Amino acid sequence: MGLQFPNRSRSLDNDGLAIRFSGYDGMFEIRFSMDLVTLERLTGAPAAADDASLTAFDGIRTKVETVAIKTYQRSRKSSYRLAASDFGY
Repeated sequence: MGLQFPNRSRSLDNDGLAIRFSGYDGMFEIRFSMDLVTLERLTGAPAAADDASLTAFDGIRTKVETVAIKTYQRSRKSSYRLAASDFGY
């Protein structure tokens, strides 16, 4: 079936300073997080734990999901933390 993102929800993890979101491979939930520093590098948005970070994430969501799929295909685990290096930085 492959990794899909039918649920558009995402959340801000204030403790981990990251955006969290999930994908699904069949019935299995695959959890992802991306730290706010990586988000800042990709979008130029300040790395702040607020709604602006969620909006910035939404603006690049397609790119993030593409990278998440490629990362998942390399090593099928149940959770990932995406870093700037995953995006070629």
